[in-house]
Amino acid sequence: LQWLCELALTKACFCDCLQNDYHFEYTECDSSGSRWRVAIPNSAVDCSGLPDPVRGKECTFSCASGEYLEMKNQVCSKCGEGTYSLGSGIKFDEWDELPAGFSNVATFMDTVVGPSDSRPDGCNNSSWVPRGNYIESNRDDCTVSLIYAVHLKKSGYVFFEYQYVDNNIFFEFFIQNDQCQEMDTTADKWVKLTDNGEWGSHSVMLKSGTNILYWRTTGILMGSKAIKPVLVKNITIEGVAYTSECFPCKPGTFSNKPGSFNCQVCPRNTYSEKGAKECIKCEEHSQFSEEGSSECLARPPCTTKDYFQIHTPCDEEGKTQIMYKWIEPKICREDLTDAIRLPPSGEKKDCPPCNPGFYNNGSSSCHPCPPGTFSDGTKECRPCPAGMEPALGFEYKWWNVLPGNMKTSCFNVGNSKCDGMNGWEVAGDHIQSGAGGSDNDYLILNLHIPGFKPPTSMTGAMGSELGRITFVFETLCSADCVLYFMVDINRKSTNVVESWGGTKEKQAYTHIIFKNATFTFTWAFQRTNQGQDNRRFINDMVKIYSITATNAVDGVASSCRACALGSEQSGSSCVPCPPGHYIEKETNQCKECPPDTYLSIHQVYGKEACIPCGPGSRSTQDHSVCYSDCFFHHEKENQSLHYDFSNLSSVGSLMNGPSFTSKGTKYFHFFNISLCGHEGKKMALCTNNITDFTVKEMVAGSDDYTNLVGAYVCQSTIIPSESKGFRAALSSQSIILADTFLGVTVETTLQNIYIKEEMFPVSPSQIPDVHFFYKSSTTTTSCVNGRSTAVKMRCNPTKPGAGVISVPSKCPAGTCDGCTFYFLWESAEACPLCTEHDFHEIEGACKRGFQETLYVWNEPKWCIKGISLPEKKLSTCETVDFWLKVGAGVGAFTAVLLVALTCYFWKKNQKLEYKYSKLVMTTNSKECELPAADSCAIMEGEDNEEEVVYSNKQSLLGKLKSLATKVRAEF
Repeated sequence: LQWLCELALTKACFCDCLQNDYHFEYTECDSSGSRWRVAIPNSAVDCSGLPDPVRGKECTFSCASGEYLEMKNQVCSKCGEGTYSLGSGIKFDEWDELPAGFSNVATFMDTVVGPSDSRPDGCNNSSWVPRGNYIESNRDDCTVSLIYAVHLKKSGYVFFEYQYVDNNIFFEFFIQNDQCQEMDTTADKWVKLTDNGEWGSHSVMLKSGTNILYWRTTGILMGSKAIKPVLVKNITIEGVAYTSECFPCKPGTFSNKPGSFNCQVCPRNTYSEKGAKECIKCEEHSQFSEEGSSECLARPPCTTKDYFQIHTPCDEEGKTQIMYKWIEPKICREDLTDAIRLPPSGEKKDCPPCNPGFYNNGSSSCHPCPPGTFSDGTKECRPCPAGMEPALGFEYKWWNVLPGNMKTSCFNVGNSKCDGMNGWEVAGDHIQSGAGGSDNDYLILNLHIPGFKPPTSMTGAMGSELGRITFVFETLCSADCVLYFMVDINRKSTNVVESWGGTKEKQAYTHIIFKNATFTFTWAFQRTNQGQDNRRFINDMVKIYSITATNAVDGVASSCRACALGSEQSGSSCVPCPPGHYIEKETNQCKECPPDTYLSIHQVYGKEACIPCGPGSRSTQDHSVCYSDCFFHHEKENQSLHYDFSNLSSVGSLMNGPSFTSKGTKYFHFFNISLCGHEGKKMALCTNNITDFTVKEMVAGSDDYTNLVGAYVCQSTIIPSESKGFRAALSSQSIILADTFLGVTVETTLQNIYIKEEMFPVSPSQIPDVHFFYKSSTTTTSCVNGRSTAVKMRCNPTKPGAGVISVPSKCPAGTCDGCTFYFLWESAEACPLCTEHDFHEIEGACKRGFQETLYVWNEPKWCIKGISLPEKKLSTCETVDFWLKVGAGVGAFTAVLLVALTCYFWKKNQKLEYKYSKLVMTTNSKECELPAADSCAIMEGEDNEEEVVYSNKQSLLGKLKSLATKVRAEF
């Protein structure tokens, strides 16, 4: 009996399989593109009698959207209610956790650190983080890749939505196939920036076979400012050939029709669970929910954070008042304990006047002045006098209603709480950010201007200022609030121009317009960038007091300005002046500015509108800008020094560094300098996100390429390829250091730019250094007067050609304060031109009646080019033998003359001695006698001892004595 029981149990274990005990799968495709459908037992099930394999559908077969492949009969069937299907694709739209098949890999300094449990401390917490509806990238300077591998039976594509607003983080998407080869074009791997608060989309074609998808981000932290992460959602992959089941709708969505390819979002005050066919309503008075909610929440008691104040529009009596309104949608209850009610409305007050350029015609609203008229907002519109024209633009300083060319909105990347809300509210003398739905909402204010053009009398030169926008604001914050000011040109892309974080005192900011195009200016305010679904910081706000735009197309006028008249009598219409012409006050006629002056961009009336260029500079033909023509002249100690920097007019470059971030990422500062020449064109170019495509291709592709800046001096941050594992070096954070030329001089200061002598080594020569000064017209929060640049040109004959550019050792980044930059450019081309003072002559020996004269440069040589050395000179000369003979003759004559004179005076001396001796003897013999008179005459009986030869002809000695006597007589 026991044996029979055991046999019965054994036979029961091997009974025939039921339909729920197994499922069907396809085998891998063979070389002919065929496959088989086979039955696979479910886990923990042992049975026998599985269906036999049958030939399956071809490998490229797929069902349509909203259908799935029913494997038993191998036919496509529609998805049921509460489910959806892409047909031949898969979609990832739930990010409560990392979906199956996705992985995170972090790298740092080109070292793979693997899964999160084995990473070193440097990148231990770096990963992509699921945030419910989207997944968020890392915020540090590690490199983190989100990876997913998929095998496609046929070619398809991958599509995803993303938000990428911060250029301090690099975002790339690329694909490797089963041969570990990347996509064909590397330009596709770099994802474009998006506007703040907007989602972009990116798609790439996929080849059949295995495809490994990489979403890779790399942060570049070069300061204390945190970067904004990349957000990705709704990843869709097409080309998986078939799906054997439909996907249930995620919580907060529903599908009420069979054959759906997506699920709909539940409206407010409803909710749904996973796989819902319909949404369930919340209890009307006690519960609420946002769009796409998976549950209902209890309504809290109302507080002061649930309402806001507004200024009502002017009524027929010209009155306005403050009113309080609940923030919509209202989620709080007034009937609960400790709940508050709306405060009463304020007293009615007189409405503020109309904004300049508008007038009130007796109604409750303001209207723009007709063309050709102006008004300050308090009076009726009047026509401009003869010889004047309206100064068109917009000046908003009274905020009773939102102007017609402005709009406001609210946006949140993670939810739709504030969709349809007003992001900003008018408040009389200012406009302020609104309440929003959450603290991390973007509160957006837009101003649309169709274009900018100069006044009629000023046509505007290419590249000169056409207009400017100025606004006065302040921020009041208790958290990490940020105000962004953004500009969109021709509706192509919105770029952040400047941002302010935290509390800021009341201040003004100006942005200059250089191009006549359609502009949209955007102010976006976010109380905090942390994930918040409440209103803890509702009192944090930004206030804008005034917004002024000059020279705006379709603008209005608050005043008039002088214009040039035609050749007719006074009162004729205004005519445009040619570029570089001002309006003469006496005649209101156009007159060209004097040489080496440029025309002011703010007014053209009177000769004072022509502003002299700086030292060593000249103006362009249209008097739009001043520039250096590369020639400079300086007087030093009665010597003229002439410089020619033409060979340095091409862009000079300097790669400075390396420097390192807080975590050791290596980067360089790359500077480009356009020193002079080129008729004032700004030839220095700096780019952002350089990969494998060239600057030339970018310029040719679009005149509005926003990642390219041109200036006299610009700076980029270079991330070397070996630092982060990129295949090519990357360029980021390109900024303009100088777009206006100030002048060139040997002095060390110009317009408040001062070069301290201790910044650079002392020059070994006496040749003075030449200094080029520039500035930037763009102001920043840290550089309220804009940036400035000084380039010291030093003569160095040992560095030919382009020479060497360096920065001060005390300021390795080229600047000590971030606003003024200094460069030392040493080159032989910076030496003055050679003159006749820079060489000397050397005379050679006289050979065969000829003598050579050579010319050589002074050493050391501190000049270049200029005059050339004179050719050697050959001149006649007398030989040495001739002069020896002449010398010997003169010497012999002199010796004879000296002997003759010696003999003469010696003989005369002997005679005197004889007479003296005789006189002495006579005196002794006659001591007692009186002395007789001495006589020199010859006594009687004496012979004349001197032999006197009388001759009519004088001797040579006599002639000399006669000549000497004659000369004394003449004197």
